[in-house]
Amino acid sequence: MNTFQNRDTRQHILDIAQQIVGKKGFSAVGLNEVLAAAQVPKGSFYHYFSSKDAFGEALLEDYFETYLAHMQQVFQSAMPERHKLFVYWQHWIDNQTACSDAGKCLAVKLGAEVADLSEPMRLALNRGTARIIHCLADAIERGQQQGSLKPEPPPQALASQLYALWLGASVMAKITRTAQPFDEALSMTRLMLNPV
Repeated sequence: MNTFQNRDTRQHILDIAQQIVGKKGFSAVGLNEVLAAAQVPKGSFYHYFSSKDAFGEALLEDYFETYLAHMQQVFQSAMPERHKLFVYWQHWIDNQTACSDAGKCLAVKLGAEVADLSEPMRLALNRGTARIIHCLADAIERGQQQGSLKPEPPPQALASQLYALWLGASVMAKITRTAQPFDEALSMTRLMLNPV
């Protein structure tokens, strides 16, 4: 098997796993289930991943790469920064309220589940969410410079607060099975970002 096939098979396993883990969580999914769904021989798993933790870490890293690529498409558009931020939050709502669990946010799905169980996965979550917050902070800073967003608080602190707000809203939406937490998060986000 050449390097391209290895990469392609490894990516295929990760793509299938994201759909299954997005629905069931990490602990509830056995490696055999993922490999059977991916139609990859059971014995080849360790050719691609050294352990289930390494597999989980790779799954999260792959998820965040894709997520950030989509995020960059929004934030590199020609819209004003304030508008870009609200497009981003609307994408968040659309993703979390979609009928399928497969594309939903793995940071939301796995954050509480694996943070205490797997240090490599916790670190992957920490790196990925830090990159998202950094991207939000950059957009907030540009918006503050344009005057379309409040000049305070500092962009990094505001981005962290907003990301935590939306993570919490996602968890509450799962608990209540309503979109109300997103409505409340959107209202709070408007208050936090409105220009003076």
